[in-house]
Amino acid sequence: MGQIEVSATPLVSYWNTQAYRLFGPAYPPGGTFITTQPVRSAFELDWNARLPANQEYLLTGRSWSGSGPITRTEISTDGGRRWHRAAPRDRGAPAAWQRWEFPWRTPGPGSCTLQARATGITGATQSATVTSNTLGYLFDGIVRHPVTVT
Repeated sequence: MGQIEVSATPLVSYWNTQAYRLFGPAYPPGGTFITTQPVRSAFELDWNARLPANQEYLLTGRSWSGSGPITRTEISTDGGRRWHRAAPRDRGAPAAWQRWEFPWRTPGPGSCTLQARATGITGATQSATVTSNTLGYLFDGIVRHPVTVT
């Protein structure tokens, strides 16, 4: 177990004053400080999971944002051609993730690509493309989650 310390003054450390910056061609030479977390989502499913063909399966996952609550999460089971709204599993707290679920009937055997994209209260939505940065911080793109149907 660790300890939690509450302070009336901001923490000043190497990490939050120097290290956590975005560097790369899209950023100024000194980098850009990281000040908030972007909108993101993830499946609660093993990478390249193996699922039985032609079965009902409940996809679950979580979406979150550093700018407030998630207003919706959409799911694609066909590699991003069509999007369907996931149902919230609970009321996400303003600074916490929103759990969600989506019923899916697996197709016949083969490879599938699942995708989840979230939208936050500010209107920010995950994008299919991301601005890369040298250290790989804050990846907020839509992840192509592979699944093998057997």
